[in-house]
Amino acid sequence: MAPSAIEIAHLAPPKVIGPATKAATRPANPLPQWLIDGAKIEHREPFDPKKHLDFVPPNKIYTMKEIGLEGHGISPNAVSEPFPLFTEEAVKQMRAEIFSDDVLQNCQYASTFNKNMVRGMGPARAPFTYDAWNSPEVLAKISEVAGVDLVPALDFDIANINISVGNGSVDLSTRSGEAPEQEVSSVAWHYDSFPFVCVTMISNCEGMIGGETALRTATGDIMKVRGPAMGTAVVMQGRYIEHQALKALGGRERISMVTSFRPKSPFLKDESILTGVRGISILPDLYHQYTQYRLEILEERIRARLKHEQRRESAKRPFNTPDARKWLIEQRGFIDAMLEELWE
Repeated sequence: MAPSAIEIAHLAPPKVIGPATKAATRPANPLPQWLIDGAKIEHREPFDPKKHLDFVPPNKIYTMKEIGLEGHGISPNAVSEPFPLFTEEAVKQMRAEIFSDDVLQNCQYASTFNKNMVRGMGPARAPFTYDAWNSPEVLAKISEVAGVDLVPALDFDIANINISVGNGSVDLSTRSGEAPEQEVSSVAWHYDSFPFVCVTMISNCEGMIGGETALRTATGDIMKVRGPAMGTAVVMQGRYIEHQALKALGGRERISMVTSFRPKSPFLKDESILTGVRGISILPDLYHQYTQYRLEILEERIRARLKHEQRRESAKRPFNTPDARKWLIEQRGFIDAMLEELWE
């Protein structure tokens, strides 16, 4: 169980700039066959935390205060150093699902941010991956690092896999026509759509140089968190921290799995938006999942408020009009935020 998040005064969240891609688009270039063939395994098995979880706490967790963003977000924790999370066998099971025929035919996407992604696999196509990220044991460890209890944001974001392929001697992230100043990163500076992300490396990083995550602090300074190894992860409060993935040199591939999280408690602020994922998702699925979890939060809040009113009445305390109005205004804001995200 993660410690309770510190009650943080509300500050306006940063504006998220999503990819220019307006609708779900398939990649222009197919993945190399050696990558697909190399992911095949003889035996598929269910996720077992006793066998597949390899958590070791990070050596360092940077705080929002340390990077000049104290008061922002839902937790005092900003970003972790990479830490072991999954065993090699777990990574093999995930890769087998990611590069299966069914997933590659139905779950590949491209955008102006990333030219080859796999996302929206779901529990039917990727049961191991889905069960891993919904495992109470895994969630407890992710929450421990984040400093607040978390749950996966949406099923469609279990998970987003970014894929870069090279020949072992070239920059895995290079794109033709890029200006020199753009050649330091594989993904542009951005904020995430959901409060926290866990970025897990599912490539063998032997011979790979670079690949760090760069963060921009409140003073404009650039801070780098070192690149991870296979099976290791970084947890970051990406909704509130401007960041980018730096290029990696060497190696034949660089594949990272990005899983988004939101607060488990319905009573913590949830400033999740769909800007960054709308153009790389099947909208009916995305909107259904977003609406469902937001209505569940609203339902829990209403039930709690009803119990509060029932206890007040039983205790013969007077009705508190200012408090009731404050609560109603907060819920109206929650609904208004939903309306901002649901459009065609």
